[in-house]
Amino acid sequence: MKGVRRCLTHAPDPLTSHQISHSRGNHLRMPYLRDGLARTGTVVETFETAATWDTTPALIDAVRREVGAAASKGTGHPATVNCRLTRVHPDGAAPYFTVAVAGRPGDEAEVWDESKAAATGVLHRHRATITHHLAVGRDHRPGYDLQRPEPFAPALHAAQGALDPRRILNPGVLLD
Repeated sequence: MKGVRRCLTHAPDPLTSHQISHSRGNHLRMPYLRDGLARTGTVVETFETAATWDTTPALIDAVRREVGAAASKGTGHPATVNCRLTRVHPDGAAPYFTVAVAGRPGDEAEVWDESKAAATGVLHRHRATITHHLAVGRDHRPGYDLQRPEPFAPALHAAQGALDPRRILNPGVLLD
């Protein structure tokens, strides 16, 4: 109920269908924009998580502080860390983060890796999911391996053996 009260107290004006469509389009395009920006020397990372209300404020603060510090340390430039809640539920929220920093020429991938590792660590420490509601993907695999219950991996291997014996569906994403 606490989350419901928060949502009702801070409810924004209803969005128009155009605003919803525009937001959804930006959300889906961001990973592709990230790669294009990297070619200009800008390091950008986006990631979404889910957390319970009791951990969400501390999680958001920790991501802003720690991931921003990792990106800044790697480049010597100040990082921008933005957060928006893509979903709110009675028991928690889904924060979506965008991290941007001017890169070091030739080291953009290293800075991105350091920022992603910092983000994965913060999410894990705050018991926020790395997998959220969309997918895991190769970028999030290390965090998924940290959070996945051990009995699940053998069960998934067995299902893969029965349903995808040639291992052509998403190789290397959830299982080696």
